[in-house]
Amino acid sequence: MDLRKHIAIGLFYFLLVALMGVLLRFFFVTPISLNYKYILHAHSHTALLGWIYLGLTTLIYKVFLSKAEKTKHYKRIYIFTNLCIVGMLITFPIQGYALYSIIFSTLFLFASYWFAWFAMKHIPAHFKQRFSWKLIKTALWYLVISSIGPWAIGGVMATLGPESIWYKSSIYFYLHFQYNGWFIFALLGILFYVFEEKGIKFNPEKLKSFFLLLNFGVLFTVFLSFLWFVPPTVIYVLGLAGAVAQLLAFSELYSMLKINFQFLKNEFGPSCLFLLKFAGILFVLKLFMQLFSAFPYLADLAFRLKDFVIGYLHMVFLGIVITAMLAFLKYFKLILLPKSFFWLYMFAFLSTEVLIFYKACALWLGLPFVAEYYWLLTILSCAFPIAVGILFFRNIKSLYLSA
Repeated sequence: MDLRKHIAIGLFYFLLVALMGVLLRFFFVTPISLNYKYILHAHSHTALLGWIYLGLTTLIYKVFLSKAEKTKHYKRIYIFTNLCIVGMLITFPIQGYALYSIIFSTLFLFASYWFAWFAMKHIPAHFKQRFSWKLIKTALWYLVISSIGPWAIGGVMATLGPESIWYKSSIYFYLHFQYNGWFIFALLGILFYVFEEKGIKFNPEKLKSFFLLLNFGVLFTVFLSFLWFVPPTVIYVLGLAGAVAQLLAFSELYSMLKINFQFLKNEFGPSCLFLLKFAGILFVLKLFMQLFSAFPYLADLAFRLKDFVIGYLHMVFLGIVITAMLAFLKYFKLILLPKSFFWLYMFAFLSTEVLIFYKACALWLGLPFVAEYYWLLTILSCAFPIAVGILFFRNIKSLYLSA
């Protein structure tokens, strides 16, 4: 089974995500006879479930499960997952959240449960005591926990309606455990697997401290997702405690990585190491943003100025999760990263992030606003599908030539 084909399908979803992202930008500069919210739903679902989810699950299978000799079982899960993704891709742009899109998104939840069960059931015995598997197993549990959000939305819609604070809170709960739990733990699990395979050992007490702090941080920073409706003070305190724990966890991780920097440099090579360092720098920025958001004034500011939230989410998904995932995919020879993609993607990400955060700061501080802001943001965003298109077609060409 050639897992590069699975990643190529994921890259196709990534390309569609980038194209839909540009389409969403065009809504602000020219009349478009489509429903903005419907396209937004398709964009976000395909990004998280079509590209990032497939990338991470393929990595987990490649690293931990490929020798379990359960190829047929994994193929069935993969095919079912893709049927759900294609169903969401077709139905969300047409009807938004309605009967058929809800059916496919619900089926996807079962597909994710199926993969989590498959991984935990068939993990080879020699991995079970490894720290890397401990991280991956925790990631899979956070994947399952995150699904409480979508399940809750149905009940909230039926009883309290979409205007209830619990509607948005259910969405934020889901997103929190996706990108702070499932995504981050999975990527860290892959990183520690590389160390373990090369015989790099860490102080068991440091690993335990890091693991406990990281979990404490994930569980308590969920309260930061509820600050938008000004809850009781205790919720702010709990969110702040989680943000501090995350920073302490990162300091533990940094101390472990610092003493092995030369190994990382030799093992990953310049391009992969650059992507991992870039993701790491943005991860630190993310941690401080979460810390500051625990204070009422800044929590209210983020709620009032949506561009802060949009910029933050794009930073997490495009700048941290996807760049780190691409580095690991390249390391395990599941993807080719052309230099043209590399630099164009970086340009698209950095230029659009600067514009998004500038707009938020301009509205906040009364700074001068760029007259052609939306046109400029739309034009710069066009670099994303160009970059991803280069990546997709380069990898398709490689697959075709090696066939």
